[in-house]
Amino acid sequence: MVSDDLSATAITSGLTTHFVGQRTLYYPRLTTTMEAARQEALQGTDEGTVVIAEEQTAARGRLKRTWLSPQGNIALSLVLYPDKDRLYSLTMVASLAVVHSIEMITGLRPQLKWPNDVLLGGKKVCGILIESSVRAEKVDYAIVGIGINVNLDVDSYPEIRPVATTLSHELGREVSRLCLVQCLLREIEHLYLASSAGETVYREWQSRLATLGKAVCVISASGETMSEGTAESVDRDGSLVLRRADGSLTRVLAGDVSLRD
Repeated sequence: MVSDDLSATAITSGLTTHFVGQRTLYYPRLTTTMEAARQEALQGTDEGTVVIAEEQTAARGRLKRTWLSPQGNIALSLVLYPDKDRLYSLTMVASLAVVHSIEMITGLRPQLKWPNDVLLGGKKVCGILIESSVRAEKVDYAIVGIGINVNLDVDSYPEIRPVATTLSHELGREVSRLCLVQCLLREIEHLYLASSAGETVYREWQSRLATLGKAVCVISASGETMSEGTAESVDRDGSLVLRRADGSLTRVLAGDVSLRD
């Protein structure tokens, strides 16, 4: 049997981080961990506070999409207080931390789809959501939400089977969620501190993007096509650089991408 205890005591016991996850709040069931973490941030909670839930009943992903979050997965949100000039790097930090953790715990080799979906075999295994409150030049708080499909039986959910996968499905065995969470928190802290100290995770994040070099459509939150072209590169602020059919370049700051037929 793999270790499946995600209680606050289990997570913090032996956790070697300095601050990420040292205060962990565990809930058997929540509407969303993002909302609970936001309330913690508004009350001035310690940086690195983690809210984790066995099940979310109203989870949302990027672009206000529904995110399936039943028991067997990992659903957590993390409170951070970054400087404004480091806010953009949170997407890179979070997505690389997930990739590193999956590699270390399972041996699988995930890739990234711009801006921050984690893929295995071309299917989504993790989604990341960043929310922040910024006033003038000061970041009040940033919330990093991470949802990883771990031991979910994807065949029981035909609505996501064509586009999503799970770690257990790819491995043919269950994965310890506790080990994965602890590894994830360590990696987030390491990359976050490296980024804040002036080092960059940009190059590795860029090298992990499966999107680059492919013809894509950029889709808005309403489902409309915003732009089409070849994903040529990404800037240091995380924006996608597209080369249009006429040879011109355009930068995309937000949206989602799909491969163009």
